[in-house]
Amino acid sequence: MADPRQSQSGQLVWTVRSILSSIEPLLLDELCLPSICFNDFTTMAPGGGDSRMFAGLRDKLKATNLYDAKVGAIHLKNKVGKFGNLINANHRHDEEHEKATDDKRTKIGESHRFESFAPERDGNKIKWYVDGQDYFYAVSVALEKAKETIYIEDWWLSPELFLRRPPYFNQEWRLDQVLKRRAEAGVKIYIVVYKEVAQAVSCNSAHTKHALHALCPEGSPGYGNITVLRHPDHNVFENAGDMTFYWAHHEKFIVIDYEMAFIGGLDLCFGRWDSRQHPCADVHPAGVQNEMFPGQDFNNNRILDFQSVEDWKSNELSKADFGRMPWHDVAMCLVGDCVYDIAEHFVLRWNFVKRDKYKRSEKVDWLTMTGREGENEDLVAVQRPKHPVGEYIHHPLSPLENRSWAQGHQGTVHAQIVRSSADWSSGILTEHSIQNAYSETIRNAQHYVYIENQFFITATGEEQAPIHNTIGRAIVDACVKAGKEGRKFRVIIVIPAVPGFAGDLRDDAAAGTRAIMDYQYKSIHRGEHSIFEQIKKEGVDPRQHIFIFNLRSYDRLNKTPAMVQQEEKSGVKYQDVQRAEAEEIMAEGVHSTTDQKPTLGDATDNDEKERLMDAKRRFEAQRVEVGLDKEVTSTDSIAATAMLNGGKVSELRWDDDLEKEKENFIQEELYIHGKLLIVDDRIVICGSSNINDRSQLGVHDSELSIVMEDYNTFDSTMDGQPFKAGHHAATLRRLLWREHLGLLPAQPVDASEDPNAQPADVCPNDIMEGPEYEFVADPMSDQVWNMWTGNADTNTQIFRHLFRADPDDNIKTFDDYEAFLPRHNKFKQGHLHDPFMPAQEVREKLDQIKGHLVWMPLDFLRDAPMAEKGLQVNAYTESIYT
Repeated sequence: MADPRQSQSGQLVWTVRSILSSIEPLLLDELCLPSICFNDFTTMAPGGGDSRMFAGLRDKLKATNLYDAKVGAIHLKNKVGKFGNLINANHRHDEEHEKATDDKRTKIGESHRFESFAPERDGNKIKWYVDGQDYFYAVSVALEKAKETIYIEDWWLSPELFLRRPPYFNQEWRLDQVLKRRAEAGVKIYIVVYKEVAQAVSCNSAHTKHALHALCPEGSPGYGNITVLRHPDHNVFENAGDMTFYWAHHEKFIVIDYEMAFIGGLDLCFGRWDSRQHPCADVHPAGVQNEMFPGQDFNNNRILDFQSVEDWKSNELSKADFGRMPWHDVAMCLVGDCVYDIAEHFVLRWNFVKRDKYKRSEKVDWLTMTGREGENEDLVAVQRPKHPVGEYIHHPLSPLENRSWAQGHQGTVHAQIVRSSADWSSGILTEHSIQNAYSETIRNAQHYVYIENQFFITATGEEQAPIHNTIGRAIVDACVKAGKEGRKFRVIIVIPAVPGFAGDLRDDAAAGTRAIMDYQYKSIHRGEHSIFEQIKKEGVDPRQHIFIFNLRSYDRLNKTPAMVQQEEKSGVKYQDVQRAEAEEIMAEGVHSTTDQKPTLGDATDNDEKERLMDAKRRFEAQRVEVGLDKEVTSTDSIAATAMLNGGKVSELRWDDDLEKEKENFIQEELYIHGKLLIVDDRIVICGSSNINDRSQLGVHDSELSIVMEDYNTFDSTMDGQPFKAGHHAATLRRLLWREHLGLLPAQPVDASEDPNAQPADVCPNDIMEGPEYEFVADPMSDQVWNMWTGNADTNTQIFRHLFRADPDDNIKTFDDYEAFLPRHNKFKQGHLHDPFMPAQEVREKLDQIKGHLVWMPLDFLRDAPMAEKGLQVNAYTESIYT
């Protein structure tokens, strides 16, 4: 029989089949296609030659469109293949190499305290920051000095955030402008933000990404030096089996040049900047350029939540009518070995997002890092697929040993990074070392536990489903042990009056917030499994050990009679002037929603801008006629009167009848957002983690915190006895308590000379020594405790009497609610409740408020169903609120 290879047609068929045979292994290996049968054909070359002459065919094909098509098919297969993850939730942990990595990580965790990925490290220099003014100023100084890399991880990042105030006089210190300067100087900036579910959260990470990418457009200096990733993915086609709607990336940290890090509760976003006196007012008759909170940075979530944050210059809340919600927070800056561990967590998160969402994007590179190379690069999720897309960039860009902390101890703080992280958030087996750290530290407390947190939802056992974190049991154990030993022991908890951002708590829309509050009350004292009842069960009185407080602030809108005349004569409301001011100082930002070069917007945008500018001109044109060309004698904020040496409200100037002044007094809850634990003046835990299941279980929100114990101790007292206090913990606690008690002076807005507004590498904290510092030295002294509870008593009574501030212990049912605070439009929210109260009495009552402490109303809605089941709260959604 004739050999088919000898004919011309046979030659062609053989050649084609040889090519297919050569690429068959690639197709089978990469595309998982069924085997293509070539058994009917000989593998010999025409004329009987050896087929090895085609051995280089595979390499040659790499230069052809056929190879590109094959790689494209592989990437498409990987996209479509993610649907298989719907039935294989363990798909990141079922292959042998994945199991080996998991085993390696598990052994590392088991070898560390709290089962953390990170070891304990000595010699860290750590500086604390209380409230946003100091923190953001320090961040601005540190960012400006960056030389190689910047890592930023945030739940929300607002490019238009001003790091220094007043904004009009510090426009170069807007966050996006700082990052733009560093990118143009060659610094590589890597940012990961939470990709929100738009129907539930208004932070608009798409705007964050596009605005920052557009800072350095193609062809300009800095192009490509800013990369922003968003996660988790909500693309059904690409990520069907891995979409996460309920949980968030909640970390808040910065790493600069592997030299320094910031970590704590403060996102780089709107609504967080504040000073220790916590002003509510931002009306400035002397000139709108003096505003502190431009655009959407002026916010009161109880009245109106953030709206369309991509339109950052807008604000639907009039400053002339309402106050803002003040914000209390705590964060840290560190130089030391722990910087490496924070960087490692970022690199892991970055590479996981690259793998999970951007694996086939050339714009996103893999990051490798010193110390996690070779066989250990899997610890930071580095993958090396056969057809990688993107480069492998090694960090730090200069040798790690050049860092100051790598050459010796920089400070005296023994510290450890802990986290909540899991498969969906980092591609790892669940780690809840934050919960382990909280529980162990509280359980071992001997004198006091001091907590500031945004939430307080916890369990004492397995009977409080859907709540599972164990911090509540640790509090029970610590109190019972102290009670049975007859030892003075206090757990002091400071949380928001209303956690979350509801308007009227009676509204249907507030069902979610009421559910959170219901879970908090059940955690604390309602029900047999609550902390209080579990302590009582052991024969100990919980009210001798556990005390819970909120914070609240008051102010006066400086809406003077002259400014009212200015509105009337110009026909322009102050709200339009505040919008014009925001447009003026923010207009160089990005109006577009793409990564293209910034534009001034479309014709509609320009028409609106011109309308606002014209309104501002007409408003200012009336300044002389109404007498505002002269010095305004009334202060723009009276919040300082609650602080040390801040004067008395009753002695302040008001350029009109005092009866008209009354409608300008306002109050609001001081929102506690910090995530802080201080124990026995020795140990501090600070970071992004709330006290609830979302933050503590590991499988829900991703979090990062730091555990700190200063080995630099000094002589102090504890319950009247000599005591060695840790410098870091004790000085932080003393400053916080003085702020809450009103024993610190108000802060000037210029932070340039404030040591507490500088990074850790510049100078240590100014502990502000003096009589007040010594007064709060002993956290267990009767004198301090009497002032603490006395201030809370008085402040609570005054806020109730003047403003009917809610929630309140007098509101036990919804009928009580209506009687205490009737629903009508007669009075604006947050304003005085009784318009007939004499003006001088109002002023003298406000004189009595010192600091910001008020009691948490533990009887609020005690006899009402707070979290009735429905569409918002049910068996499927309740874990969202815990």
